[in-house]
Amino acid sequence: MSDRDLPFPASVLEPLDARLADLVALYEDLHRHPELAFQETRTAAEVTRRLTAYGYDVTTGIGVTGVTGVLRNGPGPVVLLRADMDALPVTENSGVPYASTVPGRMHACGHDVHVTCLLGAADLLSEGRDRWSGTLVVLFQPAEEAGSGARAMLDDGLYSKQLVPVPDVVLAQHVAPFGAGLIAYCPGACMAAADTLEVTFHGTGGHGSRPETTVDPILMAAAFVQRVQSVVSREIAAKEQAVVTVGSFHAGDTANVIPDRAVVRLSVRSFDQNVRTAVLAAVERIARAEAAASDAPREPETKVLDSFPVTVNDTAVLTEVNEGFTRLFGEQRVFAYEPATGSEDAGLLASAAEAPLYYWWLGGWDPDEFRTALAAGRLAQDIPSNHSPRFVPVARPTLTTGVQALTAAALTRLAGV
Repeated sequence: MSDRDLPFPASVLEPLDARLADLVALYEDLHRHPELAFQETRTAAEVTRRLTAYGYDVTTGIGVTGVTGVLRNGPGPVVLLRADMDALPVTENSGVPYASTVPGRMHACGHDVHVTCLLGAADLLSEGRDRWSGTLVVLFQPAEEAGSGARAMLDDGLYSKQLVPVPDVVLAQHVAPFGAGLIAYCPGACMAAADTLEVTFHGTGGHGSRPETTVDPILMAAAFVQRVQSVVSREIAAKEQAVVTVGSFHAGDTANVIPDRAVVRLSVRSFDQNVRTAVLAAVERIARAEAAASDAPREPETKVLDSFPVTVNDTAVLTEVNEGFTRLFGEQRVFAYEPATGSEDAGLLASAAEAPLYYWWLGGWDPDEFRTALAAGRLAQDIPSNHSPRFVPVARPTLTTGVQALTAAALTRLAGV
């Protein structure tokens, strides 16, 4: 495809084929060596080494382990490309030859793909700098899974201390469990706000043989877990979207002792601020009510462990970038998708800069397996989702498409200035 066929210089993409074997090796190496939130030291070191070799001005240790590279290339806009680096506390069960070598840790959400693709794009854009003008910022963020990585980098002075130029646009992608080679997008609110809560119920402990002498926090917490499931089905209108999930319940250490407290952790997801406020208030109300019903010695304590805002795509940027995607990949490979109830903190990098955001999804699963599962109506059964111990995106064509997408998206803003 010639430069005349696209709204950006397609020739910048030409060296990718020669780079692909190195990128596949990098992806497999990152997958073998996953690092949890704020522990991404090995990953950050490799990112730093490569960005320095590509000619970027590199800053390390932003928000503990974050890395940025800046390439100033004449007048024009500032474009920020972002990738997250952290893995999950998941034991891998994929069977791939490059599976995690770290017990209990895995790149189960594809952040190894994100790092690899952004490094590939950084390389191509550096080599092709004679065909664009402006400033490119590549940002490698820690702790997305903890919900605090973007905030940590901002609090560490990302913009306020001018560690990087304030961007005019923020662009990012996330690998997803659909066919590799595909690009999906969602206008407007594309990912949910999320609040992770910890509710501690207080009781009066005692011997399991004499429950009448106790106030059982397990019983009140269990009643809360059951009752809180009614919030979405009975208090939120059917036209609205919300999710309440209890993912952790801890109480007691042995069978014949009633403990004096129980701790429940839950996730609340929503797309509308009024819905979010209503659900959080309902959770608090139900917790207090169950404690009162059990005659607890004190009210429960609710703590917010982390929060993600709604991820909102800018319509104008989405339209502009998608024109390039469609002409590069073809209409059959770029499609609209419904909002996801997963959550992201990339939007903080855009809102702090008062810049528009475009965040799209990158297919990562074997295309033939995906088509077979889709035709059989077995996507949920046969295609592992993000955070699954079997979620390992295929290297090809995932990496090719991911590098091309990031490079093309950046060039739609940088080219022709």
